[in-house]
Amino acid sequence: MTPEEAIKAVPRHPFIPDRIFVRNENNHLVPCERREDPERWREAVDSEGPVVTRAAFDTAIPPEYRNAATGAGVEATSSNSAPHIVRRMLEALDLEPGMAVLEIGSGTGWNAALLATIAGVSNVTTVEIDPELAALARTNLERAGCPVEVITGDGELGHPRNAPYDRVICTAAVSNLPYVWVEQTRPGGIILAPWGPIHPDWPLCHLVVTDEGTADGRFIAPSWFMPLRDQRPSRAAARQAEKLWKTLGEPTIDRFGITVSPEGQRIWLDLPDNPIDKAWSSVR
Repeated sequence: MTPEEAIKAVPRHPFIPDRIFVRNENNHLVPCERREDPERWREAVDSEGPVVTRAAFDTAIPPEYRNAATGAGVEATSSNSAPHIVRRMLEALDLEPGMAVLEIGSGTGWNAALLATIAGVSNVTTVEIDPELAALARTNLERAGCPVEVITGDGELGHPRNAPYDRVICTAAVSNLPYVWVEQTRPGGIILAPWGPIHPDWPLCHLVVTDEGTADGRFIAPSWFMPLRDQRPSRAAARQAEKLWKTLGEPTIDRFGITVSPEGQRIWLDLPDNPIDKAWSSVR
């Protein structure tokens, strides 16, 4: 089954909670209840955009500028990914029936259902750090007749019990790829993760695990995911990353690459022997 066929077979609206968040006329996030405004709810769910399922005040914004009624100071903390991004990631994953898959970040469970539709329910493990979200994903998957194993835990640790995996997919942006993901992936297996901030488009990173226990790959396309809970960059870090990108001549996404080993990770430009660490230090 192709990614497009899987998306058609598993619509996302059964996985979306009755309470979502939408943008108002001031571009602020405000609640939208399905029972109160079913048309607006359905419009958001049927769109090609992400659906914000959880939101909270941005703690970096002073309290006097926050207002729950108007949405001022509210930021998304969890969302159901845009279908075109989901499709892009499934295509990059090159998933086949019978492959063992580890998903980091269960969210509503929709992506896990898509993975299971292609690879098989018993072959997919999904990990979610938020107990409430894990419970939501578990319930949604069971109702959809797709009882994927949902683990409540820290996805940065992977899930060694079901390893090794043929594919590891992360649905939150990282800036430091945990080496345990490499350890838990078979040689030749693929690790797919959104990355930020290294480029203004927060690109998708596609790595292949080698026989030597390293993972090598490139950044392949924009992805724009919220970061992992423990890897949220500060505004200063985001500004610094953009400054580095401009210092390097504003290279396109596909010119960046990465190597992950037991010693750490090395991001490079064009070729592995051209790491950008020195360029990074020059703009600090």
